[in-house]
Amino acid sequence: MYSNSLRPDTSQGLAVSPRRLTVALAGDDGAGTTRRPLVRTVRAHLSDFFSEYILGHALLVVMLLTSRRAPYAESLPLQTRLGSFFKRSIDIVGAAVGLILTSPLFALLPIIIKLDSPGPIFYRQSRVGHNRRRGERRAVEGSRMGRSSRDRRRSDLLGRPFHVIKFRTMVADAERKCGPVWATKNDPRITRLGRFLRKTRMDEVPQFINILLGDMSLVGPRPERPMFVKELCSQVENYDQRLTVKPGLTGLAQVENGYDCSVTSVVRKVHYDLEYIRTWSLWQDVKILMKTVVVVITGKGAF
Repeated sequence: MYSNSLRPDTSQGLAVSPRRLTVALAGDDGAGTTRRPLVRTVRAHLSDFFSEYILGHALLVVMLLTSRRAPYAESLPLQTRLGSFFKRSIDIVGAAVGLILTSPLFALLPIIIKLDSPGPIFYRQSRVGHNRRRGERRAVEGSRMGRSSRDRRRSDLLGRPFHVIKFRTMVADAERKCGPVWATKNDPRITRLGRFLRKTRMDEVPQFINILLGDMSLVGPRPERPMFVKELCSQVENYDQRLTVKPGLTGLAQVENGYDCSVTSVVRKVHYDLEYIRTWSLWQDVKILMKTVVVVITGKGAF
């Protein structure tokens, strides 16, 4: 079905239990001549992202529109069954090996953390993950009552929340007074040991458990907190497209950009994340993991 033949009267049939919709955009659809009828009849959030940033102009965009799937570009390497199988297999093996190699840290760091500052050993925090299962997507907190249908649809198209696990690097109840804010250089909330753990990325080691549970991958866009996702989706173009793949323990943005400290740094991070999604390969993951080792040794981008 081509964009010049898609009209409100002809698209009405698409609303009846659609399984797969194929749209070939012949050009810029900025006026919304294609999107508005689809949104109204199919009740789905559509985006130019894959045609503009991933597949190139005028290429075929395949989108699955079911109660369980979000918009999806079938040609992306990470979205193929074979690509997903190999990546998940490497994640399981890599996380298992990682836990074995870092097991001494799980014996030593809890003691040091307790001696350094009072509070729990581990820090669990809600993050936004992969948006594969629509029925479980509840990333944006708050009641659904009183919101427009457009807002509810957009909320549903964000990622599935999960709890990321870290070694604690901040004082206990660090956000009691200031609320959720980005960490900054010389942040007073970070403990003495926490600075070392963050610089060496040792605080991230427990996330091997998240990988084994299937919430994360070894390599991918870093997961963000729900309240930040809601804010950044409105400020940074195509930010929500990072959620089309599983979040990672490390990623291209992390080895090139470091920690986020502002919206400007997030914009740079999104550029790297989209590049990763577009060009993914197993060899690319290997290169990112090798660069991560260098980052851990040098402490690049940490504070």
